[in-house]
Amino acid sequence: FLALLSLPVPVGGPQTYMEQENDWDRDLLLDPAWEKQQRKTFTAWCNSHLRKAGTQIENIEEDFRDGLKLMLLLEVISGERLPKPERGKMRVHKINNVNKALDFIASKGVKLVSIGAEEIVDGNAKMTLGMIWTIILRFAIQDISVEETSAKEGLLLWCQRKTAPYKNVNVQNFHISWKDGLAFNALIHRHRPDLIDYDSLRKDDPVTNLNNAFEVAEKHLDIPKMLDAEDIVGTLRPDEKAIMTYVSCFYHAFSGAQKAETAANRICKVLAVNQENEQMMEDYEKLASDLLEWIRRTIPWLENRTQEKTVNDMQVKQEDFRDYRCVHKPPKVQEKCQLEISFNTLQTKLRLSNRPAFMPSEGRMVSDINKAWHNLEGAEKGYEEWILSEIRRLERLEHLAVKFHQKCAIHESWTDGKEAMLTQKDYETCTLSEVKALLRKHEAFESDLAAHQDRVEQIAAIAQELNELDYYDAASVNARCQKICDQWDVLGELTHKRKESLERTEKQLESIDELYLEYAKRAAPFNNWMEGAMEDLQDMFIVHNIEEIQGLITAHEQFKSTLPEANKEREAIQSIQSEVQKIAQSNGIKLSGGNPYTSITPESINSKWEQAMAMVPLRDNALQEELNKQNSNDTLRATFATQANAVGAYIQAKMEEIGRISIEMNGTLEDQLTNLKEYQKSIMSYTPEINKLEGYHQHIQEALIFDNQYTSYTMEHLRVGWEQLLTTIARTINEVENQILTRDAKGISQEQLYEYRASFNHFDKDHSGALMAEEFKACLISLGYDGEAEFNRIMGIVDPNGSGAVTFQAFIDFMSTETTDRDTADQVIASFKILAADKNYITADELRRELPPDQAEYCIARMAPYTGPDAVPGALDYMSFSTALYGESDL
Repeated sequence: FLALLSLPVPVGGPQTYMEQENDWDRDLLLDPAWEKQQRKTFTAWCNSHLRKAGTQIENIEEDFRDGLKLMLLLEVISGERLPKPERGKMRVHKINNVNKALDFIASKGVKLVSIGAEEIVDGNAKMTLGMIWTIILRFAIQDISVEETSAKEGLLLWCQRKTAPYKNVNVQNFHISWKDGLAFNALIHRHRPDLIDYDSLRKDDPVTNLNNAFEVAEKHLDIPKMLDAEDIVGTLRPDEKAIMTYVSCFYHAFSGAQKAETAANRICKVLAVNQENEQMMEDYEKLASDLLEWIRRTIPWLENRTQEKTVNDMQVKQEDFRDYRCVHKPPKVQEKCQLEISFNTLQTKLRLSNRPAFMPSEGRMVSDINKAWHNLEGAEKGYEEWILSEIRRLERLEHLAVKFHQKCAIHESWTDGKEAMLTQKDYETCTLSEVKALLRKHEAFESDLAAHQDRVEQIAAIAQELNELDYYDAASVNARCQKICDQWDVLGELTHKRKESLERTEKQLESIDELYLEYAKRAAPFNNWMEGAMEDLQDMFIVHNIEEIQGLITAHEQFKSTLPEANKEREAIQSIQSEVQKIAQSNGIKLSGGNPYTSITPESINSKWEQAMAMVPLRDNALQEELNKQNSNDTLRATFATQANAVGAYIQAKMEEIGRISIEMNGTLEDQLTNLKEYQKSIMSYTPEINKLEGYHQHIQEALIFDNQYTSYTMEHLRVGWEQLLTTIARTINEVENQILTRDAKGISQEQLYEYRASFNHFDKDHSGALMAEEFKACLISLGYDGEAEFNRIMGIVDPNGSGAVTFQAFIDFMSTETTDRDTADQVIASFKILAADKNYITADELRRELPPDQAEYCIARMAPYTGPDAVPGALDYMSFSTALYGESDL
């Protein structure tokens, strides 16, 4: 009878319905086993719908004869109202009711051939079964659509897809593929694994398998039992229509849940991305705030220029600064690098998920951090230069202070008693010879006074320099210097007055001892020369290189070369005194005292000469020790220079090499990332050489070496170069990681990435690693873009900061955007609409039922109340929430 049914396409109709099944032999339609299966299956299928109206049928060919339950069945499955049935018991009433049902079926695009109301009213089983099958086809199977197939093919493809992972299941049709029951169990287990222990089923026990599936479906899925296990197993080929009817119930039972699951998964994915991005934003803000606060606290310390009193105090500051450089700053360099990497990664993820770009809080942009860091390094450089300058100043001050007090002590020792001597009036009672002697003695004193003028001027000059260099004890220095200068003026005035007094009496005194006078005149300058020599031999010296110490040694050797002549002068002076003694002895003269013209005795000359000669070897040893020290310092300079030149060349070579690598990278992105990390590891293995150089630099500073003629590199220059090298390789690695993120998120193939790299390098004429505006414009023209306005629009996307350059990452983002699709606000709204059962709002209970707890609460906390005309208490606006996720409105 089913061969009489046909479902042709209506002329000009909008739909194509399932065509007639012609794949089995007409004679087989009378197979009683198939008819039995169809009766049971179709009866159960009809009752699964009629029970919604509170009724059912027992005999399919008898209970539809009056047309009443047939019309009721059509109303239930279509959701539409049929014409009012006739309640009479006569045959004509029944025929009219059945015709109304058949007319309704025909109105749905089904053309019934050779099925009339009379056959249904007469209880023709085959015609009745054929009519029910037509209804099942139209309302249960025809609307099934899987990929580009529909109806029977769509249902078969759905079964094949769902059962593909299960062993011993191979669905190829709707008859013998279902005989062992495993396919039914696989369908249930695929959607509800908690209902069936699939691994416990055996292929050789089909009755148990079938009954298990039928019972579980009826108990837990609300699918009535439409087939008998024994009938299916006992039939060579089970009825295809019965199997299709039963399987279609599984499709309708599971398809609704699948749509909700898909919608929930889409929302979960979108919310997970948003939550992760928000966490990254919070982490960036905290890290940026902490780093800026550290810089804010550190700069005032580096700008503090409080002067210390001694070199030791300044060296403590220098040690604190070295501790800052080696201990406190390196972790902050790492934090700054990590901050830039996190910012770039976050922006990449936001672009990939179609979110608006992240704008940090005011004052926490990467450019703000770089500016603060630049200020920190400027303060750092100025502080180090100031420390070195202060150490030099304090060394000079200490040297000058010692020299000042030495000269003052010598001068004060010389002036002691001079005022009393100049103010005495001994000449009033002296003889002529004694007066003449006093006059000559005074002339010798004047000579001595003039010789000491240079020392007084030196003392004043040193005091002035100590004041100019801001010596901390300048007050006591000034007081002592002023006292010496005042005393010197007094001595000058007293000397002038005594000379006038002696000259007045000179006319009355004639006897002069020429020999004493000659002794005094020669002894005084010689004695002064010896005191000057002793002062020079004890003089401290500070030198900074070999040339300076060699100059001192040369001067000392020249001094030693004058000693023989000086010794002759000493012996000549001593011979004068010997001549005096000889004359006195030969003439019987008794000398009443020493030389009246000078207080310098031969014993004192000999004593000072011996002291001076003892100081010469001490001076030799001191100069030799300083020469050895300067030789050692020169060795330190050479050692540092050798290491510095090697490190500088290494950093320069690696910086150039990284520049080439970033342009000429080959292989997959994962290979490039692996190679870059290995390259980074090889660079980090050079750290001991940097530390070795830092050790040499510390020795240089401890030795107070301030220049180095063997190299042009400074430690500061090499530190900056090393930090730039580490930052550059870290940025290059981050660029490749972002390219991997872009490739995976956008589905870009490795070949496309190669094409992007080739295009980028082709237009990167200057090999700078970025496309300048004109280069990128040429690239756009090659891609078919034209017009200045279009170029400016695209440039605003790939270069939002207006730097005038397009990085490779921005180039990839632009190219991938042109070729890939992305989640949109409309797609998320459509997903929420499914969860909300087509309502314009959604409730908190619906969100908690469909989404994981944390993401459900995330939505509830951020969704605004729904205010539409159909709003209910607690309604939430999912549309504004979805647009806000993509930056199209404020969340």
